[in-house]
Amino acid sequence: MRPWWLLGMLLLATCATAPATPTTAPPSSVTGGFVEARGGPAAAPLPGNWWRLFSDPVLDEQVERALAANVDIRTALANLEVARAAVRQTRASQIVRGGVESGAGAINAVDQPSTTTVPTTDYDLGAGLAYEIDLFGRLRYATLAARADADASAAALDAARVMTVADTVLAYVDLCGATANERIAKEQVATQRHSAELIARQFKRGEVSPLEVSQARGLLHRVEALPSPFTADRRRALFRLAALQAKPPREADQLMIVCTAAPALATEFPVGDGAGLIARRPDIREAERKLVAATARIGVATADLYPRISLGGSMGLTGGGFDAFATPLISWAFVDRTSVRARIAAARGAEAAALVNWDAVMLRALREVESALADYSAERTRRTALRQALAEAETAMTRARARYRLGAESYLLVLDAERSHIEAAALLAGSDLRIAQLQVLLFRALGGGWQQASAP
Repeated sequence: MRPWWLLGMLLLATCATAPATPTTAPPSSVTGGFVEARGGPAAAPLPGNWWRLFSDPVLDEQVERALAANVDIRTALANLEVARAAVRQTRASQIVRGGVESGAGAINAVDQPSTTTVPTTDYDLGAGLAYEIDLFGRLRYATLAARADADASAAALDAARVMTVADTVLAYVDLCGATANERIAKEQVATQRHSAELIARQFKRGEVSPLEVSQARGLLHRVEALPSPFTADRRRALFRLAALQAKPPREADQLMIVCTAAPALATEFPVGDGAGLIARRPDIREAERKLVAATARIGVATADLYPRISLGGSMGLTGGGFDAFATPLISWAFVDRTSVRARIAAARGAEAAALVNWDAVMLRALREVESALADYSAERTRRTALRQALAEAETAMTRARARYRLGAESYLLVLDAERSHIEAAALLAGSDLRIAQLQVLLFRALGGGWQQASAP
C-alpha cells in the first residue's frame, strides 16, 4: 500500500493552484489626454529622438557622445548582462544535466620469488545524467522570475538612457543660456560705461551735478557684476557635459561647443496622451516587470511544499567491468513546512510591496508630466508679458534720451529708463532660458529618448 499512498499524495499535490499575476492595467482616467495640455501643447505622439526637434546639429552630436560613453548607461548594461545570464542559468536547470568522471591508478602486483614486481593500471570511466521533473512549477516559476528581472533590467537601461539624454540636453541648454546671458550682460556693461563716461564729461563742463555722476557710476558698478555669475554657469554646464561623456573636467574645453542662444523648438510641442506615456516610460515598465517577478517567486516558494522528483542514471567501467543503473530520486522536506510557509508569506509580502510600488510609479509619472505642463504653460504666459515689458522699456529709454538731448529732462530720467530696460532684458533672457529648461524637463517626464538610442 505504501507505493500507492505515495502516488496518491503526489497526484493530490499536483492540484495546487499557481499564483495569479496581479492586474496592472491602469485606470481609464489616466489613458486619455493630459489636463494641463488642453489648449496648449499638441497631442501628437512624442518622437523617439525628441532632442532633434530643436534642429541643432551640435546638440545632436553631444547627445550621441553621451549615449555612447555615459557611465550610468554602461553600468545598467552590465546589470542587464547579469540578469540575462541568470535567465540562461534557470533555463539550464530545466534540461537534462550530465557529467563524466574518469580516473586511473597504478596497482603493484604481489612479489613472487621468481619474478620482479610488475605494476598494473586500473582505469575508471563513468557518466551520469539527472533530470528534474517539474511537476509543481518550481523551475518554471524560477525561469519566469528571472525573465521578468531581465526585462526590469532592460527597462532600467532605458531609464538610464532617458536620464542621460535629458541631462545632456539640459546641460547644453544651460550652457547656451549662460553664454547668451553673459553676452547680454557684457553689452549692458559697455552701454552703461559709455553713459557714465558721457556724464563725467558733462560734469567737467558743469552741465550736471555730482549726484548724477554718482548715480551713473553706481549703475555701472551694478551692471559690471552681472556677467560673473553667467560665466560660472557656463563653466558648470561644460563640466556637466564632460562628466556625462565620461570625461574629466580638465577636458571640458576640448568639447569645442559654440552656441549663442538657448535652442528653441522648430515645431509645436508634442506630448501625446496618457496611454502613450504608460507604454513609453521605462520606470513604469520596470515596476510592472518587478511585480511579475515577485509574483513568480510565490510559485517558487509554494513548490517547496511538495516533493522534488528527479530521474537519475549512471553508467561506467569500474574495475574492468561495465555497470549501469537508473532510479527516481524524491526529496521532500515535509517536516519543515513552517519555514516553507514563512517563505511563501514573505514572497506574498514582496508581491504586495511591488504592486504598491507600481501604483506609486504610475502616479508619480502622471504628476511629473502634469506639473511640468503647468510650469511650462505659466512660463509661456510670463514670457509674453516680459516681451511686452521689454518693448515698452525700450520705447521709454529712447524717449528719455531724446528729451534729455533736448534739455527737457535731467539725466536722472535717462538713468531710470536705462535701469528699467536692463532689468526687463535680464528678466526676458531668464524666461527664455527657463522655457528651454522646462521643455527638457517635460520631455524627460514623458519618458522619450531610448527607443533609437545606440548601445555603448
